[in-house]
Amino acid sequence: MIRNKIRSIFHPERFQGWALKRNYFEGWYFKVVNDAETKAFAIIPGIAISKTGEKHAFIQILDGKKRTARYDKFESDTFRPNPDKFKISIGNNHFSEHELHLNLPGLRANLQFSGNITWPNRWYSPGIMGPYTFLPFMECYHGIVSMDHVINGQIQVDGEVLDFRNGRGYIEKDWGQSFPSAYVWLQTNHFSQTGISVKVSVAKIPYLGYSFVGFIAGIWLNNQLIQFTTYNQSSLRKSVIDTEKVELVMQNKNHILEILVRREKATVLASPILGLMDGRIEESMKAFVEVNLIDRKSGKSILNDVGRNAGLEVAGKIQEIIIL
Repeated sequence: MIRNKIRSIFHPERFQGWALKRNYFEGWYFKVVNDAETKAFAIIPGIAISKTGEKHAFIQILDGKKRTARYDKFESDTFRPNPDKFKISIGNNHFSEHELHLNLPGLRANLQFSGNITWPNRWYSPGIMGPYTFLPFMECYHGIVSMDHVINGQIQVDGEVLDFRNGRGYIEKDWGQSFPSAYVWLQTNHFSQTGISVKVSVAKIPYLGYSFVGFIAGIWLNNQLIQFTTYNQSSLRKSVIDTEKVELVMQNKNHILEILVRREKATVLASPILGLMDGRIEESMKAFVEVNLIDRKSGKSILNDVGRNAGLEVAGKIQEIIIL
């Protein structure tokens, strides 16, 4: 178990919870949108363990277009992670970076993913958490499995077959004890041209009695990943969040990123609190994200576009992450 835990640190996409028996959750987030953009689902498998050691596996599914959600609960021993790669099973349901198979009452899926765009993974900076990966006792850790990829296959809902050939997908994950007390998260890979993906999050990060506003953002553009993170000398210049909009401005050495989202009606999902999925958050999969990426040297806009089918979560005591 200890060997598996040490090895997994350098592979954030893999299961991280080896040998942990209390106050722990881990979940993967698969976003799938069909080619016609008429169907969108978030499929979230995971494991939850309470402070007393009570545990269960789960598969949570959000239908982004119908704004409905379901939560299927499983015995913990049905959760089977692979120690050597990202591959997990929950009963007869299977998940990896290249495929997803669901066998649930009234819901079946067989999807394949190709052309995955991964976040750089270096020994001193594993994935999107970078050096923060090595800090113990953080409330929540985060990982990107694929910023963008092509989907093929189908989903069957109550006998209706939905075609996902040439769809677009995204995969990320979280693990730890609880989601942050305040955060905003958004992601979209549907722009006027394919091959562009944007992921942004801002959160209140508690650590050893202190707290700070942390942020991570990535833009996949022209086969290049442009990063804005707390640890790479980027800065969060503005964070304004209210009932109607989310407005964020970030800056790194070479670029300025401006984000504007008009908030949509959202769907309630379960979220982790001290391991168990007892919290509630709201997510929309129908938001539009205005993105303006500016070259600091020339002052010219490199990307000025609107992302569709955006996942958007705004949760907690938002005033804790407001920066004017």
